[in-house]
Amino acid sequence: MTTPPPATTIKLGLIGDNITRSKSPRLHRTAGQLTGLDVTYDRLIPKDMGLSFEDVFRQAQDGGFRGINVTYPYKELATQKVTVTDPLVRAIGAVNTVVFDADGPKGFNTDYTGFMKAYRDVRGAQSPGVVCLIGTGGVGKAVAFGLVALKAQTIRCIDLDPAKAAALADALRALGSETVIEISTDAGEAANGADGLINCTPLGMVGIGGTALPAAAMQGASWAFDAVYTPVDTQFLQDAVNANLTVISGYELFFGQGLDAWDIFTGVDVNPSELRAAIQGEDL
Repeated sequence: MTTPPPATTIKLGLIGDNITRSKSPRLHRTAGQLTGLDVTYDRLIPKDMGLSFEDVFRQAQDGGFRGINVTYPYKELATQKVTVTDPLVRAIGAVNTVVFDADGPKGFNTDYTGFMKAYRDVRGAQSPGVVCLIGTGGVGKAVAFGLVALKAQTIRCIDLDPAKAAALADALRALGSETVIEISTDAGEAANGADGLINCTPLGMVGIGGTALPAAAMQGASWAFDAVYTPVDTQFLQDAVNANLTVISGYELFFGQGLDAWDIFTGVDVNPSELRAAIQGEDL
């Protein structure tokens, strides 16, 4: 684990699109308050700044930031800017946490660990079964690797871009697990007979709206997870509740990945229960 250099203020930030309502600033600033650290956390939106992702990344690196989180749609692009020492994160091919060290930026993926924790908190040791995974971008990749670790029977990788789904399928098969990997461009068809339904697209997010799967296609499944957490109560999850599925909220992934990112940024322990209570219900 890296530790931050001595500083009166730990500067952190989030690079992404459509993040004006992200709760990440609240999580990290509050973690700082609870641990006695002076923490700043800025939203860095390239298009609003009139800059490219590369320009914003460079500004953060040169501007005294300890680290940044990276979200949609830059997680895969971020891998080109960092050194990744964890072979699993290299295989995932997406980075959502970056630390700026003296010898260069280091990349991590806390979506992977955050999803596994969220799943286990709700479903315990139950196998995910047959899973329809919609969206094979940055968070979809991390969740897919988490599903393999959770011993899913089958993962159906769904994407409107067949090449993206195929690339993820190849990476998952290379793990050598017993999980069967399939690909498709039709979410409704892939949901047929699935136990788990997962949205890893931006559909449902504030400012985008919609849902990745028609409500009728949810019938017969057992559980659903939506990576979107702004809003927490997405149409996808509302439809899942109405279909009597067990629901895992994207907020749980957000909280889990945030805790892991905090640890990477600072190496300072924060009480998860205190942090959750302090930020719960805040609408930023």
